[in-house]
Amino acid sequence: MPFLVGRFVRCGLSAKLLVLWLSFTGVTCSGSEHAATATQPASDLLPHFLVEPEDEFIVKNKPVMLTCRSTPATQIYFKCNGEWVHQDDHLIVRTVDPATALPVMEVTIEITRQQVEKIFGLDEYWCQCVAWSTTGTQKSQKAYIRIAYLRKNFEEEPQAKEVALDQEVSLLCHPPEGVPQPEVEWQRNEDVIDPQSDPNFFITADHNLVIKKARLADTGNYTCVAKNIVARRKSNSATVLIYVDGGWSEWSKWSPCGADCAMWRSRECTQPSPGIGGKNCQGLDLQSLNCTSEQCPQTVSGAEDVALYVGMVAVALCLTLLLIIVVLVYRRRKAGLDADVADSSILTTGFQPMGIKPSKPENSHLLTIQPDLTTTTTSYQGTLRARHDATGKFSMTNGPLLDPLPKGSHTLHNGKLNSDPSDFVSRLSTQSYFKTLSRDMANTSYGTFNFLGGRLTIPNTGISLLIPPEAIPRGKIYEIYLTVQKKEDLRLPLAGCQTLLSPVVSCGPPGVVLSRPVILSMDQCSDACLDNWAVRLKKQTYESAWEDVLLMGEELASDPYYCQLEAETCQLFSEQLGTFALVGESLHMGAAKRLRLVLFSDAYCSTLEYNIRVYCMDDTQDVFKEVMQMERQLGGRLIDEPHILLFKDSYHNLRLSIHDMPQAHWRSKLLAGYQEIPFYHIWNGSQRYLHCTFTLERLSLSTCELTCQLCVWQVEGEGQSFSLDFNIAKDTRAVDSEFLLMDTNATALAGPSAFQIPYLIRQKICSSLDAPCPNGADWRMLAQRLKLERHMSFFASKASPTSAILDLWEAQHFHSGNINQLAAVMADIGKQEAMIFLVSDGEC
Repeated sequence: MPFLVGRFVRCGLSAKLLVLWLSFTGVTCSGSEHAATATQPASDLLPHFLVEPEDEFIVKNKPVMLTCRSTPATQIYFKCNGEWVHQDDHLIVRTVDPATALPVMEVTIEITRQQVEKIFGLDEYWCQCVAWSTTGTQKSQKAYIRIAYLRKNFEEEPQAKEVALDQEVSLLCHPPEGVPQPEVEWQRNEDVIDPQSDPNFFITADHNLVIKKARLADTGNYTCVAKNIVARRKSNSATVLIYVDGGWSEWSKWSPCGADCAMWRSRECTQPSPGIGGKNCQGLDLQSLNCTSEQCPQTVSGAEDVALYVGMVAVALCLTLLLIIVVLVYRRRKAGLDADVADSSILTTGFQPMGIKPSKPENSHLLTIQPDLTTTTTSYQGTLRARHDATGKFSMTNGPLLDPLPKGSHTLHNGKLNSDPSDFVSRLSTQSYFKTLSRDMANTSYGTFNFLGGRLTIPNTGISLLIPPEAIPRGKIYEIYLTVQKKEDLRLPLAGCQTLLSPVVSCGPPGVVLSRPVILSMDQCSDACLDNWAVRLKKQTYESAWEDVLLMGEELASDPYYCQLEAETCQLFSEQLGTFALVGESLHMGAAKRLRLVLFSDAYCSTLEYNIRVYCMDDTQDVFKEVMQMERQLGGRLIDEPHILLFKDSYHNLRLSIHDMPQAHWRSKLLAGYQEIPFYHIWNGSQRYLHCTFTLERLSLSTCELTCQLCVWQVEGEGQSFSLDFNIAKDTRAVDSEFLLMDTNATALAGPSAFQIPYLIRQKICSSLDAPCPNGADWRMLAQRLKLERHMSFFASKASPTSAILDLWEAQHFHSGNINQLAAVMADIGKQEAMIFLVSDGEC
């Protein structure tokens, strides 16, 4: 019977007629090849399967093959989702088992993506083969065919953390949905974490990574990687910083009893020393204790009399000091001091009428007015001159701006503030709207200001707040702070092509009344081409939500905010204090951000292995400062000047590679030809410490010279190549203040010391240029000469356009401004009565 079934198939009859056909005794079929099989004996065994179809996944558009093999079988057909597969779609192979001499039949069919998609969502697609023999039929197991995929977005990504040494760290990861279920692995600085080789790591059944006991070496960027047969996805990297809280050492022994009948002991915060953002030790580092009478040194006779005399002198000094204070308060109240007149004596510091030598002024009575006691007072002896030395001067014969000041002793009002900054922040943090105020005092400045204004600066960040004169109403005194927020602390919502272009800066307290706008200066990292960007100013509300308050290029004169976007900075005029950030949305793929690439290595290398860390960060000073401080705590060494790279909105990742090392002395331990940072990790701008590590190996400890090329490029884009040539042994300097470019200026300046243009001279310039002039020699020409003509409509909306222009000039040129250059502009305008110049030491 088996050979008859074979003839039945070869004759082209359908499988559904097989049962009917078996009742007949003869079949006619052409072909000499069948004559040899006609004599094969029939088998009375049921067919059994040697190979059954297995579950398969369709990847992209590639079809899958299902195979079924059975013996003894006279016929095999596939049935998929309850329907027989057409006989023409079967590939049949017949053989004979040499051991049993039984016939073996193997059938293969092809399943395409289109076939599966026809029933997608209704039921799972399955196939099953059915085998016949003369005795009966057998069915194989069902094989399920599914379309494989892996979604792009993780359902939960790891978040950055700062953890104390020896504490447990848990990083969460919920991979994207996928078929088949994706496998999950973890990477640290692009290296795969293997819990078997390092038992300090543990990956849970839910794919979370647990660091059982945090070590300093565990600091790095952690990435969750999900993969299946379709694709491989990476989560956003989470930066984990392991910090060390300081601990006390043992108390020293008590000192011998001193002349004051007291003994001392001390201890140091070195067990361990605080590191990488760790807290200092709490408590006293010095203790004193009164000695017993037996331990006190013997004093000479008459000691009681000496103590009596000392006490009497102390009382006399206290009474004298109290009398002086009473007299000063009385004179102040009697004088009825108006603060702006009181400070006018210093406002003319360094400015003289042109062509006139210093002599006794007619208005010298100003110098005798009592000082404003809201500021500290120091004494100055000698000639008054500008804060910046001058190399030239102008001459004129009429229109003196102010009478000259005489030589001698004058009273200066210095705006430096000396109270404890931590006490200031503690007091502010008790208010409900200061809950998000940063406690990082290294990135916070504050001061107390009145109507004379002032300036706050956060060193080495490019962030400052200018409070112009008259911005604070007269009679008001405000305590104002300025701080840069860590981006991971404030979740700034970004969507689509949006990216963070500036630091997140807070100034406050919010809600204070201002008479004029203040100017907040901060870095920005766009290419400053508004044709490529839609730049928005975002402000945080009291409910911690974020709102758009300004779209650059569409400002209205009535808006409380106005932005001047420059090549690397942004000047924000604001009538309100609060938390601000610049967010850009690219309008096309030509938009680019400026990135700063910074290279570090270990300051000391005593092994064959040598690491080079390449940081990729937004080109803003605040991020650069944080990375430098972190590397200094890690003992890092800056091995090359920072480089600037334009990163375009092309959706392409950033690749980095090292080439051209001397092969006889060095080799790379990187398995791949390059390292890659995902596009969205960079473009988002919320991750501050993105970096990759290149591990090199020198073939001998005597090898110290390293020359190579660092190549950085965007996929399918232009790149840059940097040459590195240095000695890893000679220069072992760690990152220090030399590299940090420490800003030595005071963080808070109140009153005249905060400005380059003296207050009364400023008033004279404003009164001269605010009034419109038929020939254009007014504030409009001043704006043109200072290249600020783009903001004419904004200046025109102000009560004093000249004052707004001078505010912006002060904000832009606090460190680099040349007041002689401003004087030359005034001369060019033709306002000789408002010209100012500086007098050299020789003239005075």
